[in-house]
Amino acid sequence: MNVIKYLIKTFFAATIIMLLHSCSSQENKDVQNGGGVINKEFLTTVKTQKPVFSSQNKELILSGKVECNPDKVVYYTPLISGVIERTYFSLGDKVRKGQPLLDVRSSDINAFQSDLISFEAEVKIAQRELQSVQALFDGNLMSERELIEATAKLKQAQAVYEKAQNDMSLYLDKGQGVFAIKSPMSGYIINKKATVGTPFSPDGDPIFTVADLSNVWVVANVYAGDLQFVKEGMPVEITTLAYPNEVFSCKIDALSQVFDSEERVLKARIAMSNEALKFKPEMFVVVRLKNKTDQNCLSIPSDAVIFDDNQYFVVVETSSDKFEIKAVQLQGHYQNTTYIRSGLDENDKVVIVNQLLIYSELKGK
Repeated sequence: MNVIKYLIKTFFAATIIMLLHSCSSQENKDVQNGGGVINKEFLTTVKTQKPVFSSQNKELILSGKVECNPDKVVYYTPLISGVIERTYFSLGDKVRKGQPLLDVRSSDINAFQSDLISFEAEVKIAQRELQSVQALFDGNLMSERELIEATAKLKQAQAVYEKAQNDMSLYLDKGQGVFAIKSPMSGYIINKKATVGTPFSPDGDPIFTVADLSNVWVVANVYAGDLQFVKEGMPVEITTLAYPNEVFSCKIDALSQVFDSEERVLKARIAMSNEALKFKPEMFVVVRLKNKTDQNCLSIPSDAVIFDDNQYFVVVETSSDKFEIKAVQLQGHYQNTTYIRSGLDENDKVVIVNQLLIYSELKGK
């Protein structure tokens, strides 16, 4: 029995040695002089491409955040003191200009109404005085200076009266000392500090904020090392996790000239149309900038580049059945393109399919 086992083991060992010898012989046929010739059947799957000269594109990725356009935001701080009796809105609600938002109780509004009547009377008095001065001036009984003074007095009275009218236009008298505060503009409530029973005063924080979100700002952080690539007017592409399959094309409208004291970055401002209301205040976004240089260099598909032993290599076809490895120095990357600083010639046929298999075979791995 032991003899039979010995014979079986010997047979398998001999078979393995023959197979290894056969593979070694085949490899010597296919890979000559250090791995220059590849199996001919394998060649049908190999594809090559010559490097092309092109302008180098660089991509810079910045972090950004959505902010309201300050020109389309109203922070409502009341001009009076009082107490909130009722609210008609919630955070995020859409409101129309003139829509009642709060009921408040305040004795100050009664004083506002009295002032409005007094300011209206002053305007009428100034109008009559100007008419009198104008008549006397036309009869050469008044100087031009007196006419100018009367005209200025009327304009001043009208300005005070118009301001009082605008202030009172935000209040609706509901009787018994209760007034409704109306929305100063159409938009969305983005901040609310109004609750029933809460007192308020002109010195306090805004009790609500209304913003028109049809146009928003994206503010991107630009670090000092990236300033050479970022310019006003540059096109940018904006993406966000909320809409992973959408790319929004815009441009940089303004670049701050002062570093943020806390974040130590410059702020790049990008104005965006937001009619669909996809972008919300405080939403984080990714801003991509593409910078095209004037420098032309050879470029190849990035998949053709092999990184090994802390170096970059490509496989080049030297003839119909021979290949060699070339070390290359890279100029940079952009999307699926790699730019070559040195190591390649424009007539080289770079392998772009199955290059890793050929590389491993040539390296003897």
